Amino acid sequence: MGTESSAILDRLVALHPRRIDLSLGRMTDLLERLGHPERQVPPVIHVAGTNGKGSTVAFLRAMLEAAGKRVHVYTSPHLVRFHERIRLAGTLVEEETLVSALEEVERINDGAAITQFEITTAAAFLLFARVPADVLLLEVGLGGRLDATNVIDKPLASVITSISIDHTGFLGDTVEQIAIEKAGVMKRGVPAVISAQGDAVRDVLEVCAARVRAPLLISGQDWQAREERGRFVFEDENGLLDLPLPRLAGRHQHENAGAAIATLRALPDLGISASDIETGLQTVQWPARLQRLTTGTLLDLLPEGSELWLDGGHNPDGGRVVASTMAELEERVARPLVLIAGMLNTKDSEGFFEPFSGLASTVLAVPIAGSENSLPAEEVAASADYAGLPALPYASLEEALRAVELEDDNLPPRVLITGSLYLAGEVLAANGTPPE
Repeated sequence: MGTESSAILDRLVALHPRRIDLSLGRMTDLLERLGHPERQVPPVIHVAGTNGKGSTVAFLRAMLEAAGKRVHVYTSPHLVRFHERIRLAGTLVEEETLVSALEEVERINDGAAITQFEITTAAAFLLFARVPADVLLLEVGLGGRLDATNVIDKPLASVITSISIDHTGFLGDTVEQIAIEKAGVMKRGVPAVISAQGDAVRDVLEVCAARVRAPLLISGQDWQAREERGRFVFEDENGLLDLPLPRLAGRHQHENAGAAIATLRALPDLGISASDIETGLQTVQWPARLQRLTTGTLLDLLPEGSELWLDGGHNPDGGRVVASTMAELEERVARPLVLIAGMLNTKDSEGFFEPFSGLASTVLAVPIAGSENSLPAEEVAASADYAGLPALPYASLEEALRAVELEDDNLPPRVLITGSLYLAGEVLAANGTPPE
């Protein structure tokens, strides 16, 4: 990260003692003083959910850009550099541009209490308003109803990806309560695309949509995305698309790709063709989501011939989808699976590890460098052990990688580093392969 923007971001943290404090009051006050840049941004597609938000945004971006559209993107968290959060008409924000926007919002805010996410989101809106583009893909930070991004009165569409238990301290203790918070992004008369959900969540979303009169497009009901004989099939009331499989690994990405396609098909004025969708499926990129690392320095620490995979999954649902993909890989090419895992103390670590029982041969637990919420490696190992996985703690990522050995069958292992997006960022930085 640029040293100047880093210094500003550090100052902004001090404006509010709590890292997360869901409220729209501080945000709307600052945006008013800034001249309401959120009212001057390009048309918005707003994306909420527990898992799959970022991947769905990545599919949307790839398909829109395949059609020649200029696309702004706002996502969080970043993996290596803060600049990854703000993409202006296709390009990550440059240091000088970011510094200028951060200094402007810092000056206008004039020391008032505000969270870092709120004030940096305001800076992003300034940039999105000033740089011409055709579409803004806006990812919710946390929840939806009171998220700092939820200041757009009339988006083109709202998207709600898979909802599950996460962030219970802020969003509620039940999946129904969490669904109500996520549903807060739905707006009157704006189409809302809903990914596959459990019955309880779907019921909540339908009630919330009826309350604001948002037309729903629900997976499995109004649209379907599935694999058939090595092809990706999407079907809705407008017909069937026979497409190549998405570039992003994992069967769960079919649902995310389907949500992106359903959204663009609900917005015919954007003029996205079947050819654009096909190109987007083949060109999409989203780091640290079942990403195979084939270059970089970390591979050299493993036994020759090893596979190295990276995924930022960090909750039980994330564990299930990643374990499912690893099981599919095991069926195609059998290798011992070794997990290198680090987790935050705000996550359900035992629930995350449970789907890997009987699949992974061992877990090498590590701390997450630079994170005050990192679980000690010993506690991560204890959670894995409780879930039925042999586990050992290590002092660092590099130490764990060096500890990976060939097992009795001498097959090079498949190593998966997982458990946290913060750990994923540490991996990409150490490997010399940060997001472009």
